[in-house]
Amino acid sequence: MFKSAKAGHSGAFLLFARYVSLIRRQRYPLGVSALTGIRVLDFTRVVSGPYCTQLLSDLGAEVVKIERPGSGDDSRAFGPPFIKGESVYFLSLNRGKKSVVIDLATEPGREAARRLAAESDVVIENFRTGYMGSVGLDYETLASDNPRLVYCSMTAFGETGPYKDRAGYDVMVSALGGMMGLTGMPDGPPVKTGVALLDVATGLHAATAICAALYERERSGKGQRIELSLLGVQLATLINASSVYLVAGEVMGHQGNAHVAIVPYRAFRAADGYVVVGAANDSMFTRLCAALEAPDLADDRRYTTNADRVAHSDDLEAAIGERLATATVTEWVDRISAAGAAVAPVNTISEVFEDPQVVASGQVLPFEHTTLGEIRLVGSPIHMSRTPVRHKGAPPTLGEHTQEVLGKL
Repeated sequence: MFKSAKAGHSGAFLLFARYVSLIRRQRYPLGVSALTGIRVLDFTRVVSGPYCTQLLSDLGAEVVKIERPGSGDDSRAFGPPFIKGESVYFLSLNRGKKSVVIDLATEPGREAARRLAAESDVVIENFRTGYMGSVGLDYETLASDNPRLVYCSMTAFGETGPYKDRAGYDVMVSALGGMMGLTGMPDGPPVKTGVALLDVATGLHAATAICAALYERERSGKGQRIELSLLGVQLATLINASSVYLVAGEVMGHQGNAHVAIVPYRAFRAADGYVVVGAANDSMFTRLCAALEAPDLADDRRYTTNADRVAHSDDLEAAIGERLATATVTEWVDRISAAGAAVAPVNTISEVFEDPQVVASGQVLPFEHTTLGEIRLVGSPIHMSRTPVRHKGAPPTLGEHTQEVLGKL
């Protein structure tokens, strides 16, 4: 019995030693994510900043969200709907964070914020230009105490130029920056996007820049200041619309459901709804024609190349629309996808979360909220093999972690 026990212990020790060796080779302990050990002091609110810091939290960072007494992040008041007083808008942008209430209008509040910044790796803010300096929380002041600090500022229009002091949200900058001049039907008014995509894109740019600055800090040992604006990001996301004007001298108008340079590439009405088809190359167009049982379209010399199809888009799209109107969305999705061509239904949000591919993704996750109990939210789309994304918890209630965080100062 003694020998067996000893052998069992030896085997267990051998397995443990191999495990430790593996972990050391990976340079990460079990359960560690890519940004584990990074503390982010988050002074942002509404969408762009919170989207950025939620992403950093998913990647492992500790995010301490600083909120105003009484009201907190502006988005806590966005609604309806509210569930037991909690804004579901706020819930979509703030999971995995710690909420700390600090009054920056008072010297004790500012002192607490400075002490937290001294112990943080990243500070991110999206106040109007000059506000952080007015309360002694600007980059120069905080970096004097913490030279390794990465400091990210986000504004609507930038920190220079005639509009630097203007207030601005996603929709204003989308209007000024050209996106609303592209969105909408050709004969209709401008239309904003269904969600704040510019804010999301700005948050993604900010997260990219912060991770790059943290990586560079490993070489230099020094932090730096990052500045970006919604307007700058809007210009960057105009992609081909900007080059069509800057290079070709042409102005794109409202695009509707069509694509300016690819045909077909739009939504069509089927017998019971809308379906999107796209053929970005000639072989895809041939497969689409086969699924539509339209060899006449595939053989028509007007549609041989994409340039030909763009030149004759009205006739081609009318012919495709006639065929698609003869069957249901489900029938066309099955037939066209079986032929190897690109197709998708135009889903409502409820249909999205019932779609078998969305269900199989496992991206809708349960979270235990302090006052709401179990809620479901969409998690991160990122998958990393060694340092996986970890969803650390539900969005916090206002000031939920104030005592926990400030009690350690």
